[in-house]
This record gives sequence, C-alpha cells and structure tokens, in this order.
Amino acid sequence: EHTVLTGNAKVQTEENQISAELMELYGSNFRYIRCQGNVRILNQQKGIEVTCQQLFYNREDKLIRVNGNVVMIDKQNEVVVRGGFLETWEKSEESIIQIGVRILKKDLVCRSEYARYLRKEDKLELSGMPVVIWKGDEYRALKIYVDLEADTIRLEGEIRGRVTSEAEGEEEKP
Repeated sequence: EHTVLTGNAKVQTEENQISAELMELYGSNFRYIRCQGNVRILNQQKGIEVTCQQLFYNREDKLIRVNGNVVMIDKQNEVVVRGGFLETWEKSEESIIQIGVRILKKDLVCRSEYARYLRKEDKLELSGMPVVIWKGDEYRALKIYVDLEADTIRLEGEIRGRVTSEAEGEEEKP
C-alpha cells in the first residue's frame, strides 16, 4: 500500500493533524507517513505545534522524526524549542533535539548542540557546549540539567558562569 498526496496535503491521525506540500503514506494500514515542504504537525490535546521541512511518522510506535529548521511550540508548558533535528516519542513524551538547539521559556534561554526534553517531568538535559541564561545569570558546563517546574539548574563538569546578585542589580538601576 502506497499513496502520494501533493499540494497542501492533510492527514488526521488519532492525535495529530499533519499538513505538508508532499505526503507519502505507506506500509500496512498506512503505518508510515513521510512529508516534505512546509510541514506542520498540530496536537491540540497536548497543546503542541511543530513546523519543519521534513517529517517521518510511525503511527503505531508513535515516533516522530523531523528535520530542517524545526520549531516546536509547547503551549501547555510555555516552551519554544528550535533545532535542526527533533525526534519525539509520543507515548513517553520525550524529545531529542540536535544541531543548533535553542530552548526558550520566560526568563530562560538555553543553547546547546544536543538536548533531551522530558515533557511530562518538565525537565531539560543539555550537552554539547551548553549555555543557560536564566534570570540574567549565565551558566556553562559540560552538561546542564534544568528543572523547569522547580526552577533549578544542575551543572556537571568544567563549570563556569556569571551570576548577578540582587544588590548588584539594584545598583545598576538608574
């Protein structure tokens, strides 16, 4: 079984609305979906929207692989994730992001080459020259772990940073 859809193609799965310029559905019971060009995935139940250039989706294993200027907006957790490649396991709500990773949340900016986003636990694991700027403070280490819910950061290996105390911040104000 193999079907090709072109020109603003749209597919509705159990949880996701997927649209793209070119879409291939194949495998038994159309298990696999491969998309190219202006791909958009919307999961209204979880409040997640992903845009990218290429998508591979395994409907049975609930595995999503996307690449090409990836942007994931998690409205529920108020997190924006950008990178070159993203792989998500929908059952465990775990994502791996690679290549020029940027993660944004109120008062938080993260940069790295590799990140693991544990959505259920609201946690991040960053490696590959990670930098975290949180409430004006900058943290660098070999690995950085961020608990987005508890507002805590754990650093491992070659730790560097720049921390501004409240007294310094008050002095800087005119």
